[in-house]
Amino acid sequence: MEGPYVALITGASSGIGEATARRLAREPGVKLVLVARRGDRLQRLAEQLAGTTVLAQDLLAEEAPERIRRTIEDEFGQLHLLVNNAGAAWRGAFAETGWANVERHMKLNFEAPIKLTEALLPLLRRTAQSAPADGTRRVAIVNVASTAGRVSRPNSGAYSASKFALAGWSDALYAEERAHGVHVGLVLPGFVRTEGFPAAELPSLIVSRPEVVAEAILQAGPGGRPERYVPRPYWLAAAARTLLPALVRRAVSRGAFTTATGASD
Repeated sequence: MEGPYVALITGASSGIGEATARRLAREPGVKLVLVARRGDRLQRLAEQLAGTTVLAQDLLAEEAPERIRRTIEDEFGQLHLLVNNAGAAWRGAFAETGWANVERHMKLNFEAPIKLTEALLPLLRRTAQSAPADGTRRVAIVNVASTAGRVSRPNSGAYSASKFALAGWSDALYAEERAHGVHVGLVLPGFVRTEGFPAAELPSLIVSRPEVVAEAILQAGPGGRPERYVPRPYWLAAAARTLLPALVRRAVSRGAFTTATGASD
């Protein structure tokens, strides 16, 4: 099927999602579908970007995935890129915050992208069937996890649990959907300077910008890369966690790898 390149981005009202929308809008023939709870901010962004559809939806609402699917089907009949970016973090030790904190992380950071992907996967597969074999219109899902989905830190266990789950599910989905022509990429940001995390107290060398993450999302989606860390050296922490778990646990316990609330949102 010919037509525009249709990309859906969740959490698009600010931060990484907004930067990704602006970056994709520079590509020829792209039609954006932007999803977030803050409809006013989405509308202001859409006024700056041509060819944009705005959907003010709370992804925790039971009917949200079907509403989004129906809108894309009705307006475009195809979907090339799904960016599961929406998420949040609430710090707290398990002894003080308990299951309730784990549950709210899992619902937003893991359950919501799974349900949205489930609703849109038939459309993605159908689009992939008519995509050129040269990869110029690659159909892809990009899940935005976090380096906290590879290395867990004190007072962020609930957040890490949700991002570990998202990363593990992404690996399986990549293998399952490859035969159907749908690529699944994973982006794992570390510290990112966003609205909720100005990062003024951290060295600039370990803090990235939303625009850099947006480039990584394009590489992990249309570019076909399986996985990207931002900043890139953060993969060393993940590798160390696998190869030297005792050392990393001691380092984390002593305050290394300081966690930032909302750093990947």
